[in-house]
Amino acid sequence: MRALHETARKTLDPVRYDYVAGGAGEERVLADNERAFDRYALLPRVLRGSGTRDTSAALPGAPRTAPVLVAPTAFHRLVHRDGERATARAAAAEGAVLVTGTAATTAVRDVVAAAREAAPDPAVWFQLYPHPRREVTAALVRRAEDAGCTALVVTVDSPVFGRHTRDLRNGFTDLPPGYAAENMRGLPGTGPDALTDIPMSPAARWPDLTETLRGTSLPVLLKGVLHPDDARLAVEHGAAGVIVSNHGGRQCDAVPAALDCLPAVAGAVAGRVPVLLDGGVRRGSDVAVALALGAAAAGVGRPVVWGLAAEGETGVRRVLAALREEYDHTLALCGGRRNADLTADMVVRKGGTW
Repeated sequence: MRALHETARKTLDPVRYDYVAGGAGEERVLADNERAFDRYALLPRVLRGSGTRDTSAALPGAPRTAPVLVAPTAFHRLVHRDGERATARAAAAEGAVLVTGTAATTAVRDVVAAAREAAPDPAVWFQLYPHPRREVTAALVRRAEDAGCTALVVTVDSPVFGRHTRDLRNGFTDLPPGYAAENMRGLPGTGPDALTDIPMSPAARWPDLTETLRGTSLPVLLKGVLHPDDARLAVEHGAAGVIVSNHGGRQCDAVPAALDCLPAVAGAVAGRVPVLLDGGVRRGSDVAVALALGAAAAGVGRPVVWGLAAEGETGVRRVLAALREEYDHTLALCGGRRNADLTADMVVRKGGTW
């Protein structure tokens, strides 16, 4: 994983590298997402194992998938010419959910088509920023449905665009010529070329979610939930899942690490819908900690982009395969046969005891 990151850093233009690597403000949350996993340790159980393990997870629109999914990240063609197509093929081949998004440099219909080249029935979710104009939101939902996406992921932690210090320093505010947020192309009152033209809605409220839910037959997950009361509201409003996330440290630089919010959110949801997590996941043992603390699966963002930048589709497959294999190995070492065997009593703070 580190080798792919280093290769990507050396390969990419520094401005493009900073766009992917950077976070909001002073990047405190960006760093804390990874540090959070170092604050926890696994407390294995013994003499409970099995020669074989079932690590599949059941998620909305993905009844049997790997517990590691590809979190939504923007503009993959900035780091590799094949962009989201390569990512889609790799995720499908590795049996992982791909969350493609509003800010993709490949249209969602082409992303799904690429995934189907690698697997007959891939799970591709569409990440959606609520638009201030409801007809634009509805049009994006229709594009995702028509493409064959199996779920929607509504990002709710982005009422305004985050202040990315590195991008401001580098003057990186527009996509280079030949690149665009392809899912925004041709929609009323939108432009696909400026980074800040990706739609954000500072006035979005719970009734807007209700309207989105009514306008689609797809399951809808909410991404960017940190407060347990919001998790309860999400379930009450009909969300099919909740994703604990601080946007990879790219929005508010004063929030907790995503992992630190997971137990309270999982407790509030109380098993009524799946809870997922992204932010700071870098190794298979991180996935195990997240699942033990209540997640049904964990998303990875930047590592996938580093793999794509370094080796294209092969690099993405290497990242996903490594995480899946490391997770399976950790599960075995913890005495587990399936994901549910990892429980909260098997996680302690570093230096603590059971």
